[in-house]
Amino acid sequence: MTKAFWLTGGTGGRRFVTLHRQLFRLVLVGVIAALLLGACGGASVGPTASTAVAGVSFQYVDGQPFGVVASRDGRYAFLDLVSGRLLVYSTQGASPPRLIRSISLPGEAVGSSLTRDGRLLLIANGQGATVVSVARAERGMPHPVLGVLMPPASAHVGAHGATATASSADGRYVFVSLEYGQPDGVISVYRIGSTAAARFGASDYVGSITLGVAVGASALSPDGKYLYVTSELAERPSAQTMFRAGQTPAQLSRSQSQPQLPNGSLSVVSVAIAERDPAHAVLATASAMQQPVRVAVSPSGAVVWVTARASDRLLAFSAAKLRTDATHSLLASVRVGTAPVGVALSPDGSQVIVADSNRFNSRGAQAAITDVDAHAVLTHHSAILATLPAGQFPREIAVEPDGVALISNFASAQLETTDLSRVR
Repeated sequence: MTKAFWLTGGTGGRRFVTLHRQLFRLVLVGVIAALLLGACGGASVGPTASTAVAGVSFQYVDGQPFGVVASRDGRYAFLDLVSGRLLVYSTQGASPPRLIRSISLPGEAVGSSLTRDGRLLLIANGQGATVVSVARAERGMPHPVLGVLMPPASAHVGAHGATATASSADGRYVFVSLEYGQPDGVISVYRIGSTAAARFGASDYVGSITLGVAVGASALSPDGKYLYVTSELAERPSAQTMFRAGQTPAQLSRSQSQPQLPNGSLSVVSVAIAERDPAHAVLATASAMQQPVRVAVSPSGAVVWVTARASDRLLAFSAAKLRTDATHSLLASVRVGTAPVGVALSPDGSQVIVADSNRFNSRGAQAAITDVDAHAVLTHHSAILATLPAGQFPREIAVEPDGVALISNFASAQLETTDLSRVR
C-alpha cells in the first residue's frame, strides 16, 4: 500500500537559471502569504523549515539550489547555487545538516558530481566545469577552487548548457554534458591528470562525444567501463514537431496543444574509447520514452534507471542488453509523479528515489518525492513505497551512506532531507 506523507504539496512552477533575485523574493513572499492563509482555512502551498514528518526536513537557502552531493564518508554534503556559490554542510550527527561555510565559485553552478575517490567536486558552470578540492572545502582551507575546465575555441563545440558532470573511475578524465553543444548535444572530455594533482589547460581537452538533442546527465558503471548518457530527443524533430520559436526541448510546455515529441534516448559510451577517441565512443543507443533526463546505475551494474520527464515514468534498462540488443533493453517502467527529473538509489539499491519536479506547473499536479521498490518494478508488481513531500521543483537527489536522501528544491530555495529508513 502506498504511504501518503503529503504536507502542503507545493506546485512546482517553471523556474530557470536566469531567475532574478527580485522574482525569487516575490515567490517567497507568495509562499509565506499562502501559508498564513492556510492557517485561516485556506490552501497552503509548500513545506516549511519547521515541518517534521517521517524524518523529512527543509532548510531555506539564499539562492536557487541545483546540484547536491554527499561526501563518500557521509560526513559532509555540498549544495551548489546557480548564482555561483557552493554551500558546505556538516552531516555528522546533525539533523538537519548544519551549514558550515559558503564558497564563491567562478561563474554559475548548475549541477555537480564527485570523483570516485571523493577528492574532487566537479561543478557544471554552463560552459564547462569548475573543479573544487573536497578536502579544502570541508576544512575551510584557502583556495578550494583548483581550476576550470573549458573547451578551447578551436574545438567549435558551442559550449552552452553544461549542467551535468561525471568522471572516469580513476578520476583522470572528466565528462561534461553540454545540453546544447554542437551540432545538437555533446559531452566534452577532459584529461586532468590525477585527482591529487589536477591540471587545467587547453591541451587537456580531448574532444567531444556527439549524442542526441539536449544531452542530459550521465552515470558511470560500477566497473568503470561504461558511461550511460541521456538525450531528451534522439534526433532533431521534423518541421511538423518543432517547438515554438525560441524554445528548447527543456523548455517545452506540457500543454496538450503541443505536438507529440519523438522519443529521447539512452546511450552507452565506452570510457576507454572516450579517453582517446571521443568521436567514436558511442557503443549503442536505446529509445527512452519522452525527454529522458537523469540516469542512475544499480550497485551491481545490472540495471540502469532513467527518468523520462515528459512520460512521467521511471524506466529500468538491462545494462547487458543495452550493449548487445539495445532495441530490447527496456526491462520495465513505472508511472511516478509529474515531470520526474532527479533519480538516485539507496545504498543497497533496493529503493529508487525520484524527484517529481512538476516543473511546468501542470494543472492539478504537485511536486513530490516518489520512493520506488526496485525489485517490484523489475518483477512487474506494485512498486510505489511512498509519496513524500517536496518543495517546489525538486531537481537533484543524493543519498548518503546511512540512507538519508538530500534533495535540492530549486524553485522554493530549499535543501530537503529525508530519512529513507523510515519509509519501510
